[in-house]
This record gives sequence, C-alpha cells and structure tokens, in this order.
Amino acid sequence: MNVALDHTLYIELYRKMRLIRRFEERAAELVNRNEIAGNTHEYIGEEAVAVGICSALQPEDVITSTHRGHGHLLAKGGEAKKMMAELLGRSTGYNRGKGGSMHIADLSLGIYGANGMVAGGVPIAAGAAWAAKIRKTNQIAVAFFGDGGANQGVLHETMNLAGIWNLPVLFVCENNLYAVTTSVKYATAGPGIAERAKGYGFPGYVVDGMDLAAVMQAARQASDRARSGQGPSLLECRTYRFRGHFTAERALGISYRTQAEIEEWQQRDPLLLWARKLEELEVLAPVDRAAVDDQVEKLLDEAVEYARFSPWPEPQEALEHMYTQCYPGLPAKGISCHAK
Repeated sequence: MNVALDHTLYIELYRKMRLIRRFEERAAELVNRNEIAGNTHEYIGEEAVAVGICSALQPEDVITSTHRGHGHLLAKGGEAKKMMAELLGRSTGYNRGKGGSMHIADLSLGIYGANGMVAGGVPIAAGAAWAAKIRKTNQIAVAFFGDGGANQGVLHETMNLAGIWNLPVLFVCENNLYAVTTSVKYATAGPGIAERAKGYGFPGYVVDGMDLAAVMQAARQASDRARSGQGPSLLECRTYRFRGHFTAERALGISYRTQAEIEEWQQRDPLLLWARKLEELEVLAPVDRAAVDDQVEKLLDEAVEYARFSPWPEPQEALEHMYTQCYPGLPAKGISCHAK
C-alpha cells in the first residue's frame, strides 16, 4: 500500500469516528427535545472499536450488533440519514420507522441487525459464518457484544459450536466495565473474558479498545485467521463509555461511577488519540481536521433535516412486514403482511 493511500485511509478512519461521535451527540440532543421518543444508548467513547474492527472487513462480510449499535452500523457503511429517520420514527428509516434505535438493519451492507436482547446477535453471526463456510464465499462474520453479554449462556453455546465447526467468526466483546450499572469486576468470574476462548479451542486476545491502531491490528489478524480457515477468535476490547448506560440516566440521578474515573478515561479519548497520531505523522494538520469536522456537521445537519421532513408511517401499514408469510387472522382488511 503506498503512502498516499495510507494517508487517505487514516483520514477516513478519523472521519468515521468523528461521525459516530457527533451522530450520538446529536441523537441525545433530539431525545432531550422529545423529537426522538424514548431513549438511546450512546456509543460515545467506544468509537475506536467499531471503526477498527470494521476496517478489517469486506463489504460482503456480516456483522451483528447490540442495543448500543449506532457506531457499528455507521462503521460498516450505514447511512446517517436513514438511521436518523429511523430514530425519529419516520417511514424513510431503515425499518420504516417501526424498529427504532435497537433494531436497525441493512442486509445489503452485511448489517444483520442491532439487537435489544443481550448477546442476542451472537448466534445470528455464527449462522451467517456457517452459511459462508458451507457456500465457500470467503465471507466472515463479526458478533459484537458487551461485558454483560459475556455472561449469557447463548454466547457460550455459540462459541462452543464455532469451535466445533471451525467457523469464520470474530467474537468482539466491548468491555466497557459496566453492564448497565453492574461492574464487570463483580459480575465476571475468572481471569478475564478473553481467557474464556481457550476453553472452546480458539484464541482470545485483550485489546486496548481506546487505541484505533491496536484494534485495527487485532482485527486484521483475527479476520485473516478466519478467512484462511483457521476458525474463530475472541477479541476483548477494553473500552469505556463516557456517557451513561442510556440517555435518561443523568435525569434519573443514577450514580455508580465517580467523576474522577470518567475523567481519567476521557484522557484517552480515542478521537483525540488518533488525531494526535495523525498530526505527528503529518497526515492531518489541525486546520485540515477542522475541515473534516465541518464536513461531518454538514452531513448530520442534512440527516436531521431529512428525518424531520420525512413522512410518518401510515396507520394502515402497522401490520406490514411483520412476517414473510400470512398467518390466520392476518392481514386485516386491505393490509398486506408480506415482506417487500
């Protein structure tokens, strides 16, 4: 890879992290203004994991996401305007405004869905990996989950199957230290999450989830291993969310972390770390970084306006796209339940 291409890639990685950061901040603002109903789970502080992992993927590769999934979707190529429209409940959203924050999917991009169930996307990713192996398509799959998901039975069942069948799947744990308000130190036994992979016959690695370069390197090694037929890997990316578990946490007065702890982690903000690295390499000067930031703001301004001026779903569409075939009692008169 020539130097010019490296520079272009590094700047694009910064742009993606900045896009995720500002998308989440804008979404939180819209929640606070009641333009987005309910709450969202912000990904602020964890951007290096999504961008680093997805940098090792091909367009046809598959990911499954979590309740904190906006970053994964944007990193894999999701459109900000369609995501914003979905959050605002508009018919131009990825799920026609019916799924909301935790159910965004785009099969054409290999995004097999965010998932409100803890570790619920893990077996789906394994299924996609199994299909790729049977069809010999050279695709791989990535299952994102959190430290809370690391203690779910479905994860261990899936890792066992992945080990038995030697599936081309990456298990990516975003260990941000808290499952809602429960510390991983309290909830997780043993020497660490990454160590658990050994019990299923494949390697597990601890990765600095605040360092984009470290995540990229680990992701490339694991993805190369999967594509070459050597099977799954588990990456425990140690990261931190700068905001609460969800947007209402502060308003509810929930307290389980010290301000000193938050500020200590903020010193390792992945955006600032990557920006400094690019400045040291003379890849992205501050003035040029400001121009990238302005481009991101313009894109998000357009995304918010697109969402605000998009139509609401019609009431008669409520039962559409629920099933791939009709069941007794459906559809109601004049309503089709077939997927389109």
